[in-house]
Amino acid sequence: MAGPGGGVGRLRPVDSSVNRRYAIAVRFDERFIDEIKSRLRPSDVIGRTVKLQKRGREYVGLSPFTKEKTPSFYVNDDKGQFFDFSSGKTGDLISFLQETERLSFAEAVEKLAGEAGLALPEVDPRAAEQEKVRQGLSEWLETAAQWFSAELTRPVGRDARAYLEGRGLPQGEWARFRIGFAPSGRTALKDYLITKGARPHELIEAGLLVAPEDGSAPYDRFRDRIMFPITDQRGRVVSFGGRAMDPKARAKYLNGPETGLFHKGHMLYGLAESRKIIAAASSEAQPILAVVEGYMDVIACQRAGIAAVAPMGTALTEEQMEVLWRHHPEPTLCFDGDRAGIAAASRVIDRALPILKAGKSFRFALVSGGKDPDEVLREQGPAALRAQLSATTPFVEALFRREHDLEPLDTPERRAGFKARLRQAAAAIADKDLQQAYRDDLLGRYDAATPRPAPGDGRFSREPWVPNRPVRGGGFARGKAWIDPAPTTLGRSAARRLATSLDLIPAAMAHYVILDPVVLDDHLEDDLAAQGFGEPALVELTKEIIRLRLQSEHLDSATVTRHLASCGFSTLLTDIDRAAATSSAPILKSDVSLEAARSQWSQAFARLSRLAALDEAIAAAKGHLGEPSAMEGLARLKGERDALKRAIRDWTE
Repeated sequence: MAGPGGGVGRLRPVDSSVNRRYAIAVRFDERFIDEIKSRLRPSDVIGRTVKLQKRGREYVGLSPFTKEKTPSFYVNDDKGQFFDFSSGKTGDLISFLQETERLSFAEAVEKLAGEAGLALPEVDPRAAEQEKVRQGLSEWLETAAQWFSAELTRPVGRDARAYLEGRGLPQGEWARFRIGFAPSGRTALKDYLITKGARPHELIEAGLLVAPEDGSAPYDRFRDRIMFPITDQRGRVVSFGGRAMDPKARAKYLNGPETGLFHKGHMLYGLAESRKIIAAASSEAQPILAVVEGYMDVIACQRAGIAAVAPMGTALTEEQMEVLWRHHPEPTLCFDGDRAGIAAASRVIDRALPILKAGKSFRFALVSGGKDPDEVLREQGPAALRAQLSATTPFVEALFRREHDLEPLDTPERRAGFKARLRQAAAAIADKDLQQAYRDDLLGRYDAATPRPAPGDGRFSREPWVPNRPVRGGGFARGKAWIDPAPTTLGRSAARRLATSLDLIPAAMAHYVILDPVVLDDHLEDDLAAQGFGEPALVELTKEIIRLRLQSEHLDSATVTRHLASCGFSTLLTDIDRAAATSSAPILKSDVSLEAARSQWSQAFARLSRLAALDEAIAAAKGHLGEPSAMEGLARLKGERDALKRAIRDWTE
């Protein structure tokens, strides 16, 4: 009797064309294909035949498949995909070559491998035979998934249906995630599959049956459990996870065993669906790829439009990290805030450190209130879940905080031990450039966070200086007193010279934004903010403040200061403070009301914006000095610029 799809039947021979298909599959396995894609940028390859122009995070050009005058063909390097809206075609580099050059799959892979500098793997007849066996097992797993889904809808699945609905997962979602039910019968699945042509040893190899050590008849591995199919990144079923219905069951969750198809340390639950979510995401912003702790958490995130995966009940492995990085440069790790969650996060930090690279890291998110993503979705809705998973901590900050909180830092010995741990952590990074960057960042944080004697009293303060912040009703609330790093007359003179290297007015403007980030809200679309208020040294810092403001609905001065310090701007913040202190800008006076300060800041912003526009106009006019009216126009522009500069200068006097 033939098995499902004809792949594992006892009587049907496998012809030579099938043998060739298996040989190609083995020769060009998933890892080889992924390696090709990691070495080639789609825009580079496709750009040789299609004229592409950069537009945001994508490239756009005329369709190679239809005749059009308005570009509707897009290439996204982050997603590794092309999208042709005129013909409806989409795919990766391989399918692009198949479509445009009429190549077979193997021919396209061979051509791209040559461009990527990869040698083609040899065909191994034994590997081809093993692949045939794997394909047969895969087909039985697929048949089992269909049977589990059907059982959920039958009378035997009544309690499982009630449980799923009680967890806030409606019936309309069950098919999307292929959720099923394994009844309590000892051989229910086995009996069904054998009637379809399966042999017991095949089902044991697939992880569906358990073979007792005493040699007695094998029986179903999963019984009286809600079933979650585990798929590879292409959506093929490779194993199952089962949630026990009996609260007294020895294992609440049970995963399939290691097999020729399923390797726990490499697979991630939910990856196939997450790839679809990432591919469908808007090109305007990098989508989230969350790593959560359970099947229901993955499903909750994906229902909220968030790409999410979960390891198989084990700590995240190096292989799984590499899989994640193929799909996202900075996946977000979401752990519970309890002791087990903190320990899991710590293990990830230690495993990830040696393999971190530029463009390959992690961020950390903690769902508030001790809840998991599934609970947040049920109680607060998709928007709340997305907001909480967007509030992340960079990897370097999580590492620093772990070492900082290990013990009190109230003695020189403990502080020295803290510093040594930071050095040791940075040294674990194999990438030398990143290792140095981490060392500099961690030691900079150390200098800002370790206790220092406050002037005059010999006591220690554990908190860094927090700038004065505006308060509702007018005036400023004073933060911690600033610990002067240059208390002597000579030191202050040197500090003033350093501070004046920044233009005072842009420094005052940036200083106020840090105090009162809400003032940016009416100006986020203006170009000047991205130009550092006219001061090149402030460009990157200003961009980071704007990015943080766009992501955070509620943002205060202390949060901005901590975030900028964590991004490596600590020294620049000190320079801004010093320069702003000597600027005499009215927005920074202690007796100015919040409303007046914001109004004055907006007026100054408008003047600086106009000044930038005049500078551009003058530069353009200088290129047309041969025209009769050019000199007159240039003189008029310069006159307006000089008057505006005087007004800006008078503002601080």
